[in-house]
Amino acid sequence: MRKLIYGMNLTLDGYIAAPGDDIGWSVPSDELFQFWSDQLQATDLSLYGRKLWQTMSSYWPTADQQPNATPAEIEFARRWRDMSKVVFSSTIDKVDWNTRLVTGDAVAEISRLKAEDGGPMDIGGATLAGAAMRAGLIDEYLLATAPVLVGGGTPFFTVLDSWVNLNLVETRTLPCGVILTRYETRR
Repeated sequence: MRKLIYGMNLTLDGYIAAPGDDIGWSVPSDELFQFWSDQLQATDLSLYGRKLWQTMSSYWPTADQQPNATPAEIEFARRWRDMSKVVFSSTIDKVDWNTRLVTGDAVAEISRLKAEDGGPMDIGGATLAGAAMRAGLIDEYLLATAPVLVGGGTPFFTVLDSWVNLNLVETRTLPCGVILTRYETRR
């Protein structure tokens, strides 16, 4: 059975995007970028909601070809492009870069993928992760909390029908002031 990890950058007040889908506050430092690159390397399959997919796919497929790309960006772009991905959307009809589109029941498909043999899966996008969270499918939460307050926007956590008890697994502070916390779902 695969592990499902929900991890993203978020503000201290719990948002992954400020009003208007503004993520300008989340430009990662070199240390944070390397952390996410290492996470990507350890991931077997990435699950995306439409909005996050559109953000990622608008930049990373060719980021390694940009004249000012750093070695870390080149490495991340190649990893991202080559890894297996699944996009859940009923409004787009085409995906590229080693990606499969699912237009049906996301929770049923995520459950099916979790039951397969294989390495860890990550899930991104507030709506998709929220559906998986409400269904009890998230095994680990990985928060990269930035020292900024935005006052509103897209929350990292969704409204839940019942509590989810967690165990703290790791806490680390990066030089840029971002606090990394990792929690496992207590089953």
